[in-house]
Amino acid sequence: MDQILFERIYDSVVRREPTYDGVYYTAVLTTHIVCRPSCRARTPKAGNVVFYDSLEKAVAAGFRPCKRCKPEEGGVLRPDAVLAAQADELLAERFGQKMTLQLLAGLLKVSPFHLQRTYKRVTGRSPAERLDQLRVEKACALLADTELAVAEVGQAVSFRGPSHFAAWFTRKTGVSPTEYRSQIQGGTSNE
Repeated sequence: MDQILFERIYDSVVRREPTYDGVYYTAVLTTHIVCRPSCRARTPKAGNVVFYDSLEKAVAAGFRPCKRCKPEEGGVLRPDAVLAAQADELLAERFGQKMTLQLLAGLLKVSPFHLQRTYKRVTGRSPAERLDQLRVEKACALLADTELAVAEVGQAVSFRGPSHFAAWFTRKTGVSPTEYRSQIQGGTSNE
């Protein structure tokens, strides 16, 4: 590896940027640990670092994967993408329950600030926006495919009162739940 490339990659390690995650792996000679370049562990001195272009090569050279950044998990996905995917799974499982950023972050064992910032950077939206999207999709499906009352549909997507659900649904879709059901089922609304 030439010196300019080494310096560029090492600079990303110092700044903990994910630019080279999955492309190179940072092996620390003093600890015999291999990390992703974006690892949040203490930054090693440049003289104690060797870069490998695969995790397998680093492990074969006697380095063990870092327990903090877990370079062996998530394949080529960066840790941030893994965190976002885990958040998506929880949101999909629990969209019908009360879900706050604080609760979601607690389930993922990260701070709410870190989760919000990371999720938005990876997906382009906040966890709350994703939760709203899931709830709208489920509410639309229930309104279209079932005969549940509007209040029951609202409860299924975590709203306690029908008026709150109706106002939220109208704000998100541009039509009331009753109008939506009527349009989908081919009728006309009396509202």
